[in-house]
Amino acid sequence: MAMDVVDYEIKGAEMQFVEVELDPGEAAIGEAGSMMFMDAGITMDTVFGDGSANQGGFFGKLLGAGKRLITGESLFTTIYTNQGAGKLRVAFAAPYPGKILPMDLSKLGGTLICQKDAFLCAARGVSLGIAIQQKLSTGFFGGEGFIMQKLEGDGLAFVHAGGTVVRRTLQPGQTLLVDTGCVVAYTPGVNFEIQYVGKIKTALFGGEGLFLAKLTGPGEVWLQSLPFSRLASRIFAAAPQTGGGGREEGSVLGGFAAGGLLGGLIGGDED
Repeated sequence: MAMDVVDYEIKGAEMQFVEVELDPGEAAIGEAGSMMFMDAGITMDTVFGDGSANQGGFFGKLLGAGKRLITGESLFTTIYTNQGAGKLRVAFAAPYPGKILPMDLSKLGGTLICQKDAFLCAARGVSLGIAIQQKLSTGFFGGEGFIMQKLEGDGLAFVHAGGTVVRRTLQPGQTLLVDTGCVVAYTPGVNFEIQYVGKIKTALFGGEGLFLAKLTGPGEVWLQSLPFSRLASRIFAAAPQTGGGGREEGSVLGGFAAGGLLGGLIGGDED
C-alpha cells in the first residue's frame, strides 16, 4: 500500500496533541481512544487489526489483530479518511504528560522499534507489528522491554513519551545502560539486552530494579524521563489506601487527625 504524505502541527507543552492535515482521499490511523477532534468531512472506520492489513483479506486482518493483542493494544484500529473536497484536520491527544515525537520512517531505515504503549497515530500505510527480544533472559527479566512494537514503512508516525525526551546517537560498540521503562524507541541497528545490576543490596535499597536495558550501537535511541509505569506507581503510593477519601486528604490534618478527632467533634461524639 502506498504511504500517505501528511502535514502536521504539534501543539501544547506538557499535555500535547498533534493536528494532522489530510488532503482529499488521504487517511491517518490512530490508536483507539486517542482522537481529540476532527473536521466535518472526515470519516471514521474501525478495522480489525492495523490499517495496513485492511487490504490483506481475512488472514491479513487476523495477523494484524494478533500482533496488536500480543503488545497489549486493542484488537481494532481506527482509520480517519478525508472524504471532502479540501484539506481537513484530525487531532490526536497524548494520554499523559510528555512529548509527541514525529518519526519519519523513510529517514530511519524504514523501521522503528518502540515501547508497546508509545504509538499514537500515523499516516495510512505504516504497518504496526511486534518485536520480540530473542534472548530468553530479556523475556524473563526484561519487563517493559521484552515485547515491543515495530513500526514499518516509509511514512510518518507519531509516538508519545513521558516527561522530557532525549535522543542519543550511539556509535558502533558504544553502550548505554538505561532503566527498562525509560526506553521509548530505537532503530533496528541497536542491540537490546538486559543486564543484571550485580549487587543485590543495590536493587533492594537503591530504589532501582534488578535489571537494566543495555543498548549497544550503532543507531538512534530515544529516552523518556517519566515512564508511565513509574508515574502510576507514584500515584498509587500517594493514594489513600483506606478507600474512604475526603477533601482533607491533602492537609496536615488528613487521615488520622481529620478523620478521627475532627470527625468525632463534628459528629457530636463527646465520649
